[in-house]
Amino acid sequence: MSRFSVVLIDQSPDAVPGWVPGALAEAGIDFLHQPCATREELLAVAEACDILWIYGGNRLATAENLRALEQCRAVIRSGSGVDVIDVDTATELGMIVDNTPHAHDDAVSDHAIALIFAVGRRIAQQDRAMRLDGWTQRNSMFPTWKLRQRTLGLVGFGNIPRFLVRKLVGFDLRVLAYDPFVDATELETLGVESVDFETLLSEADIVSLHTPLTVGTHHLIDEAALRHMQPTAMLNNTSPGPVVD
Repeated sequence: MSRFSVVLIDQSPDAVPGWVPGALAEAGIDFLHQPCATREELLAVAEACDILWIYGGNRLATAENLRALEQCRAVIRSGSGVDVIDVDTATELGMIVDNTPHAHDDAVSDHAIALIFAVGRRIAQQDRAMRLDGWTQRNSMFPTWKLRQRTLGLVGFGNIPRFLVRKLVGFDLRVLAYDPFVDATELETLGVESVDFETLLSEADIVSLHTPLTVGTHHLIDEAALRHMQPTAMLNNTSPGPVVD
């Protein structure tokens, strides 16, 4: 009987925690780490694997490729989304699909805040002006924007925006959220107003996107959505890129 095997098909070797190979070996599991960029490379190393492991944005877990992995029982992704995996095909084939939904809560919520301040306080423009023409030119880029008492609109209210709300509590914000899968009373207990999508777009000073990429959210922010927003509003996206047209 062959040993249980796990194949990791992306990331550089130093990105994998050092304890992983040893812990798997101790559990009697064969582990192979081989970055793959093509179907041929994938099949060469993973055709007989029990678990296919994706650590980032590798997009080889397509319907065609999954059907070729006849022994595979599960596809796991280290990351908060599963949009890089053909979940429907995996489900049809009896493969478990799993991810690590809390892995980036702190980092992504921090980054969303960093982007808000970078845009509002014109950090990149000021830096560029300083490098080109010194302090005088930098003064021409000086921002008057402040975050306090603005209206923050959250599209999606999963783990990351909940961290975001807690971290921004000192700025006395009005916080709106649109998420059809979260009950309005739950939002209310967290000091967040539940609104429809159009209301959020029209009233928010900052529209911050926190949705997975699905058929329903692909190009959620399109021309019509942008026209609903205030001309002075900021669009902040830490969701997958194709959520925005």
